[in-house]
Amino acid sequence: MRRITASKSRSTNSQAVDLISPELLMLKAVKDLTYTILLVDDMEAMKEFYRTLFPFEIRGEGEEGLSFKPPGSTLFSLRKRTRDYDGKGPRHDAPGVQLAFLVEPDEVEECYQILLKHGVKIAEPVTDQPRGHRTIYFYDPDHNLLEIYAEI
Repeated sequence: MRRITASKSRSTNSQAVDLISPELLMLKAVKDLTYTILLVDDMEAMKEFYRTLFPFEIRGEGEEGLSFKPPGSTLFSLRKRTRDYDGKGPRHDAPGVQLAFLVEPDEVEECYQILLKHGVKIAEPVTDQPRGHRTIYFYDPDHNLLEIYAEI
């Protein structure tokens, strides 16, 4: 936050004054999170991975990307890294993002078996977490960390 300094009439008695309340700096105009984009290095592998494993409605597809609409959720898109500000992809020893997909408790094991059948790299098998979730952690082809979870 930038501070503006105001000086009193005496040059030896100067003080910093916050002219903007922190609350006024919040983006209160924001109403919703409407889409999420994963920046992608290997577009073909990522398209195949997400099309094969997730039954989401496809909303748009092109050479540079693919957009899905999960039921009851925001738009989820893949976009090839082509812009100067996209930066480099995640290192394979450190995921760039984690996405979590909600299922019913009795579906977690079934999802795990499907992931294994597709040869998906598993980070952590089915685990009941102390926070009240049953989870599976795994990676997509660009090494983003994905989670399938159920509230238990």
